[in-house]
Amino acid sequence: MSDSIPRWKYWLSYLYDIHIESRESEINDFLNLVLSKGRLQLYTENAIYSFEDLYDNFFSTFKQFNFDLLPKEAEVLILGYGMGSIPVMLEKKFHRKYNFTGIELDEEIIDLANRYIIPKLSSPHQIIFGDAQNFIQITEEKYDLIIIDLFINDIIPTQFEKKPFLELLPDRLNENGVILFNRLANDSFTKKQAKIFLSEIFKPIFNKADRLIIDDNWIIFSDKRFIH
Repeated sequence: MSDSIPRWKYWLSYLYDIHIESRESEINDFLNLVLSKGRLQLYTENAIYSFEDLYDNFFSTFKQFNFDLLPKEAEVLILGYGMGSIPVMLEKKFHRKYNFTGIELDEEIIDLANRYIIPKLSSPHQIIFGDAQNFIQITEEKYDLIIIDLFINDIIPTQFEKKPFLELLPDRLNENGVILFNRLANDSFTKKQAKIFLSEIFKPIFNKADRLIIDDNWIIFSDKRFIH
């Protein structure tokens, strides 16, 4: 059941952030949940994990996304679910009622999502506790949209940037499916690494790949047809 947050706190959060709760876990030493601008924001020491529809990396991406290429009831896999910003914005702001499967390694984040976010959504949902690479290796399901948002703090674990992981993904896509991969590119070093990743690792597997630059991030598409 969703924890009740008084309505006045939502209004007050437009003036300043309202602390909801803090946690620590085996994966994240520090997790802080606040109300900010009327939305629930989950952040660590160095990164924002979730911010409902104000999670700009993906909100800006979806404003340029060709939804017409997806089935009406698309199967969506989110690797690195966080607190569910992507389902929130797709359902509430883009009016898409997809079938969502989320993979999340941090049990504390899953608990927060189940308390505060999932009860607000009407889209079919399942959140699976586990490692994203292990899931991709063992699942036989196929998806229309796979979103990769795998960070611990502001670092992508190295196995998810390598070919052995990426080469598993085409078999997990339905025909005409697409992958979105979120990467940090906020200084000269990370921009150079993003370029190398796209040209030397990602594109040899997905030869129609392209990218959007969204502030300090690159969102890499496996198929540029999905970019307006």
